[in-house]
Amino acid sequence: MAAESETLRPLIEGLTGFGDRTALLAFTRDGVEAWSYARLARTVGQAAAALTAGGVEHGDTVALLAPPSPEWVATCLGALQAGAVPLPLDTQFEPETLRHTLQDSETRLIATTVALSERFELHDRQLHLMGKPLAEGAVPMAEVVPDHRAALFYTSGTTGVPKGVPLTHRNLAFQIEAIRQAGFIGPHDRVLLPLPLHHVYPFVIGMLVPLGLGLPIILPASITGPELVRALREGQASISIGVPGLYRALLDGIESRAERGGWLAANWFRTSMKAAVALRVRFGLRAGRVLFAPLHRRIGPTLRITASGGAPLDPDLAWRMEAFGWSVAVGYGLTETSPLLTIDPPGTARIGSVGRVVPGIQLRIDETVPGAGDGKGEVQARGPGVFSGYLNLPGKSREAFTEDGWFRTGDLGWRDGDGYLYLAGRISTLMVTPGGENVQPETVEEAYGASTVIREIGVFQQDGRLVGLIVPERSEVVRGGGDTDALLREVIAARSRTLPSYQRLADFAVTAEGLPRTRLGKIRRHLLPERYEQARRGIEAAPGPILIDEMSAPDRELFDQPAVRAVWEWLAEHYADRRLTPDSSVALDLGVDSIGWLDLTLTVSERTGVELEDEAIARTDTVRDLLVAVRDARTGGGAVSPIEQPERALGEAERRWLEPMGPVSGTVSRALFAANRVVTRRLWRVRATGLERLPEGQIVLAPNHLSHLDPFILAAALPSSRLPAFFWAGWTGVAFNTPLRRVGSRLARALPIDPSGVRASLALPAAVLARGGSLVWFPEGMRAKDGRLQPFRPGLGLLLVRYPVTVVPVALMGTFEALPYGKAVPRLLPVEVRFGEPVRPERLEEEGTGDEAGSRILAALHARMERLLQ
Repeated sequence: MAAESETLRPLIEGLTGFGDRTALLAFTRDGVEAWSYARLARTVGQAAAALTAGGVEHGDTVALLAPPSPEWVATCLGALQAGAVPLPLDTQFEPETLRHTLQDSETRLIATTVALSERFELHDRQLHLMGKPLAEGAVPMAEVVPDHRAALFYTSGTTGVPKGVPLTHRNLAFQIEAIRQAGFIGPHDRVLLPLPLHHVYPFVIGMLVPLGLGLPIILPASITGPELVRALREGQASISIGVPGLYRALLDGIESRAERGGWLAANWFRTSMKAAVALRVRFGLRAGRVLFAPLHRRIGPTLRITASGGAPLDPDLAWRMEAFGWSVAVGYGLTETSPLLTIDPPGTARIGSVGRVVPGIQLRIDETVPGAGDGKGEVQARGPGVFSGYLNLPGKSREAFTEDGWFRTGDLGWRDGDGYLYLAGRISTLMVTPGGENVQPETVEEAYGASTVIREIGVFQQDGRLVGLIVPERSEVVRGGGDTDALLREVIAARSRTLPSYQRLADFAVTAEGLPRTRLGKIRRHLLPERYEQARRGIEAAPGPILIDEMSAPDRELFDQPAVRAVWEWLAEHYADRRLTPDSSVALDLGVDSIGWLDLTLTVSERTGVELEDEAIARTDTVRDLLVAVRDARTGGGAVSPIEQPERALGEAERRWLEPMGPVSGTVSRALFAANRVVTRRLWRVRATGLERLPEGQIVLAPNHLSHLDPFILAAALPSSRLPAFFWAGWTGVAFNTPLRRVGSRLARALPIDPSGVRASLALPAAVLARGGSLVWFPEGMRAKDGRLQPFRPGLGLLLVRYPVTVVPVALMGTFEALPYGKAVPRLLPVEVRFGEPVRPERLEEEGTGDEAGSRILAALHARMERLLQ
C-alpha cells in the first residue's frame, strides 16, 4: 500500500468518492457547464476504454492537443487509468515544433479537437477527438508503480529546441501530498485555473491537487479581464492559480478603471493603495479588504489567495497584491522538479523570497559555480520530486546532475538565517564585466524598463559591454515629440545616472518587433544578439508573420480562439509583403486606410462570424488590438449583423439618411440634379452609351472610380426619371466633411460611409437594398491614383450575396484626365460614360473564382469591367 500511495492511483480511484460535489465549472461565452465528480469519474472510465480500444497500451504516450476543458481533464485522467503517459501540448505550437515533439516522444495517439486536427493536418495520425460522445464502459485502473512515467512535458525552450521531461508517479504524488501538508488549501476552497495545462505548474498545482482534495476547479472562458472577473465572481473562487503577468494585468485593469472614473476616483484609488502598501509593509496590517471593499465585491468577493508561479514575482507587484487584500502564495521550481522545491504559503509575507524548502526535498547552495560567493551559489536539489533525466538526451541528462547526484537548477540563490531561499538569476544569463562584476540582465532590464517610454528591453553582453534591444512605447514616443532615438537616449542617460557603472548600457538598438518570448513570458535570450544586429544595421525583418512560438504568453493565448487565428491567417495572406507582428500598427505598418478598415471589418465578419462593434474599432491601433477585439466580440446570435439585420443595426440618426424627402427638399433635390445635368454635360461634353441596357426596377450601378468628378458625371448621364430611385455611397471624408457638403449630400441621397462607424456603413446600403431601393456603389472604394482599374473591395460582394440585385457595370472614361488625383482645378475635356450589360449575382458567382461567394462575384464583375473599359 505504501508504494500505491506514491502513485496517482488513489487520486483517480477516489474521484467517485466525492459523488455529486462540483468537480469542474467551465465558463463559456454562452453560459457555464458544471461537472460533478461522479460525472468526471464516469467520463474518465469511458475515455480510458476508448483509448484502449484505439490501441493505446501500458506506457504509450498520449498527446493532449486542446485548450483546457472538462473533456481535456477527463481524457488526461483516462490516459492515466489506461496506464498511458499523458503529454500535454501547447495548442499554439508551430507545426515544425509539434512534429519534433510528436516524433521525439513517440506519441501513440493524439487526443485533440476536430478544429485542431484540421489546422495541424493530423489526418494521418491516430486520433481521439474530444467532445464527441463516448460509449459506456470502462477499463480497470492499470497496474502502476512509483517509477512508472505519469506525464511527459517539454520545456519552453528559452535556449533552443524543447527538451522532453518525463515525470513519474512518485514525482507527482509527492507534489500533491506536499501541497496537502502545507495546509493553506481547505476543504471549502474553490480553485480558479486560468492557465493552459501544458505546463507542469498548472497541471499539478491547478488540476491534480484540487482533484485529489475533492475541490471545484473553475475554468474561465478566456483570460480577458471581463471573463476572469466573471469566473472569479460567479464561480466564487477563493484561490487563483496564476502567473505574475496575469496578476499585473488584473491590478492594472482595476487601476485603469479607477482612472476612468474621474479625477476624484483616481486620486482616491492611488492614495488608498499607497496607504494600504505602507500599512502592510510596516505593520503587517491588511487594510485592503476594507479600503477596497466595493472593488472586491465587484471583482471577486470570495478570492483570498493568489498563488503565483511559472516566473519570478516582482516584489513591487507582490506588495500591491497584498495591499489590495489578497494573500500571496509563491513557490519555486522547474519542470524537472515537478515543479515545487520551495513554497512560501500565504500570510507569511516574506516578499522577495520564494519560500522554504518543501519537506522531503533537499537543497544546497554550490558556491563553486561562476557568479558565486558570499553565500550565493547555484541552487541544487534532490528528492522524490526531482526527475531522473531528459528524454532521449543522455548527454544533457548527465550535464543536469552533479557527480554525486544533485540536480543543477541553473539558478543562483542564497538562503537567509530562517531558511528562506532568494534567487539572483540564471547562471546561463550571468554577465561578467571586464572589471569582474557579476550582472544579471533582469536587474538591468528592470531598471531601464521602469520608464514609460520603454515597452520592452532585452539586455545582453557584447564585446564586454552591456547593450540593450529596446521596443519603444509608440504612444509615449509620439507624446515626447516623435524622435525615438533622441527620446530613448535621454531616458537611458537619466536612468544610467542612478545605476552603478557596471550596470549601465553602453549602447542600444531599437526594434518595432516584440522581443521573442516563451509561453510563460521569459525572453529567449539566445535570439537577442541576432535581433540586435539586424536592428543596428537597419535590416528589416523578413516579410511575413512572426512565428506564434516567438510571441509573448498573453499574445499566444489569443490564438486559443479560432476566430483570432482565422483573422491572423487572413492578415498574413493579405499582407504577405510586410512584416506582421502583434505590435504592427494597422495604419502605419499595414497601410490600412479608412476604406481598408471597412474591408478588414467585412472580412472579419465573413470569415469568423464576428461582428466588431464601432467602439472596438475606434480603440484599435495595433494588430494586437484587433485580435483582442475579435476575441472579445460576441459571435452567432449575440451580435446584430449590419448586413443581415440592417434596420436593427442602425440608430435613429443613421435612419434619417434613408427617410423620404419632404416636398421642399424634394423640389430642391430635383433642381440640383437638373442644374448638374446642364452644367456638367456642357462643360465636359458628356457622352453616354448603353443607356438602353438599363433594366427597369431595382438595380446596383458599379462604376470605376477615377476622379472627384465621377458622381457628377454619372448623375448627368443617367435619365432624370431614374435618379430619384438611387442612393449614392459617399465617403464621409469628402462628401460629408463640412456642413454645406452634408446638406448637399442629403439632397443628393448620398449615404455616409464612415470607417469609424463601420456597422452603419454596412447597414445603410444593406437597408437600401432590403427596402427595394437602387444603389450606386464604387467597388474600388477610392479614386485611382494612376488612372488604372484597382482591385474591388469586398463590401459590394457581401451585399450582393445577401441581396441578389441585378448589377450594371459602368465604365467612366476621361474623368481622370479631366481631374486627376491630387489636382484641385479640373480641365474641360470630353468624358464618356459606358453602361455595361446587366448581370445577376448568381451568374457572376458562376463566372468568378475565389474561396467565398462574395469574392467570386467581385472577380467576375472586375473582369467584365476590364472588358468594358477596353
